[in-house]
Amino acid sequence: MDWDNVRVFLAVAREGSMRAAGRALGLSQPTIGRRLAAFEAGFTGQPLFDRLPDGLHLNAAGDQLLAAAEDAERAMLTFERRRAAASPVLSGTVRIATGECAAGFLSRCLSVATTTPLPSGITLELLQSLQPANLTRREADMALRHQPPESGDYYVAKLGTFAVAVYRRHGEDTDAWVAYTEEQSQGQSHEPARWVQRQVEETGMPVALRASTLLMHVEAIRAGTGRGVIPCYIGDGHPLLERLTAPIPELAATYWMIVHRDLRRAPCVRAVIDWMKALFAEQRDIIAGIA
Repeated sequence: MDWDNVRVFLAVAREGSMRAAGRALGLSQPTIGRRLAAFEAGFTGQPLFDRLPDGLHLNAAGDQLLAAAEDAERAMLTFERRRAAASPVLSGTVRIATGECAAGFLSRCLSVATTTPLPSGITLELLQSLQPANLTRREADMALRHQPPESGDYYVAKLGTFAVAVYRRHGEDTDAWVAYTEEQSQGQSHEPARWVQRQVEETGMPVALRASTLLMHVEAIRAGTGRGVIPCYIGDGHPLLERLTAPIPELAATYWMIVHRDLRRAPCVRAVIDWMKALFAEQRDIIAGIA
């Protein structure tokens, strides 16, 4: 049996359509269709999905195969991780799933000299997603998250905590705020957005701009649009910005590094782990806003 066809079957079952399965696997919709047809032909030759207006749903025959396909996936993914760990090659791409704050920090520090430099043959690929990457399925090689996982076969290490404060453009005497979108401000998962919204409501000051990303906030504050919260590692070193507050404790962003234990032994991944630990240790005062 072709393992790639098993992956396609599982992706369609999880995503609910060929198009979404193609996005998840990085394949075209026609390729997904051909491989799904080949997978179905390998059994009874009958469809394993009901084609409904809202997408593809497993029928009784497909549902009977789901558990076995997931067992095969776990076995193959374990094999792939251990094969990667056994490779002696110290070059290639290491994919890191993380948020805007840590991604920006890693990007600007690639050329920073550390006691443990990143080997020249390694390329970092930074991935940002609203959903945590599934490390078991190799959606990423490692992840930086605000909380360690509660379970799973992972190597976990605390890296450091980013301080956040209020900044404005030098010389701009404005009380207006650069805030996040109303949806973010009312949600439970975005503390900076909720904190700024509380300041707006308590002070009665206007909102000059609402924007959804950290980059938009930095650019708006730099241009003098208003004041807002950004990480100290960005604001303290920016020639056009001045800090208006001490670091705000409730906005401090702690990051944990998470790697599947099978993949931790891969030379490229091990090199990135060592580099990242050294980087966070040597830049600790900068990210804490006390440099």
